[in-house]
Amino acid sequence: MSITVPVSLSPRPPVFLDVVGIGSPLLDIVARSDDALLERLGLAKGSMTLVDRDAAEAIHASMGTTIQVSGGSAANTVAGIASLGGAAGFIGRIADDEVGALFSHDISAIGVEFEAAVVPATHEGSGRCLVMVTDDAQRTMATHLGVANGFAPSDLDISIVERSQITYLEGYLFDQPPAKDAMRAAVAAAHEADGSVAVSLSDRFCVERHRQDFLTLIEEEAELLFANEDEIKELFETRSTEAALDALEQIGIVAAITLGAKGCVVVTPSGRIDVAAVNVAEVVDTNGAGDLFAAGFLYGMTHNYDPARSGELGALCASEVIGHLGARPQRNLRDLALEAGLLD
Repeated sequence: MSITVPVSLSPRPPVFLDVVGIGSPLLDIVARSDDALLERLGLAKGSMTLVDRDAAEAIHASMGTTIQVSGGSAANTVAGIASLGGAAGFIGRIADDEVGALFSHDISAIGVEFEAAVVPATHEGSGRCLVMVTDDAQRTMATHLGVANGFAPSDLDISIVERSQITYLEGYLFDQPPAKDAMRAAVAAAHEADGSVAVSLSDRFCVERHRQDFLTLIEEEAELLFANEDEIKELFETRSTEAALDALEQIGIVAAITLGAKGCVVVTPSGRIDVAAVNVAEVVDTNGAGDLFAAGFLYGMTHNYDPARSGELGALCASEVIGHLGARPQRNLRDLALEAGLLD
């Protein structure tokens, strides 16, 4: 795969970006939980469920002590890229309310260029994600998208896509028909500017709902794919990880498939590369592990690292975020990677 800096016939903008993420800006509300609460709430453990504002408030009321931090899958990834010292941008839809202002402040403060589509405050408000973490470190999410639910082509700032090496699409957006159209427009703009497209499958149930859309995207449009073991098996409707990896090799895409404690496998047109997981003293919360793996991998690929080294950097970033509650890194990832000898 060749990832190049976008080329344009118009005068060059002042700042080129490594990656721009497109996704739902969310406030993560995180608490410890147990299986009994998940069962009582009717939430499938380890998955993401979309809920309305009233349901979100009822779930919030049932949770224990919480911590609140800006989140959202693609937003977490670009936050990780910024922490590594990369140039990152983010596009998303927020309301003119307290949650939207908090998200905007947080992502801008860490050095991400945020192109916000801001709409008037309503009852729906800016998005929030209720994250329940059980003792086995699994995270179960109930997400109220709020105004992000209406993300559409008119909310897309094409100019930031045109000056990014890679446009990174959050798979959760496939649940919103207008957002599908926005992603198609982003893909076209990225390729028109000689950029590349990466996509995350996001969630097994999301893949089940939109399998054909995902297959079309990775077969015809995307250069990079991120998924975990369950998601890739769901995509190819198989119980065999090996069969799913074989199917990826037939497509010829570069794909990073995370396998939890077993590390990950990077599938390339020239073969597979196994990457070991980084040992963690205690796995506290797996929320954000895939997002931060993608951050490390994307940083590597946009800085001319080979897929193996990019995978190692991704594994290191994932190891930081699973050691504490919350899906954003608490340590500076660049310092961590320099200590590990993974950055030049």
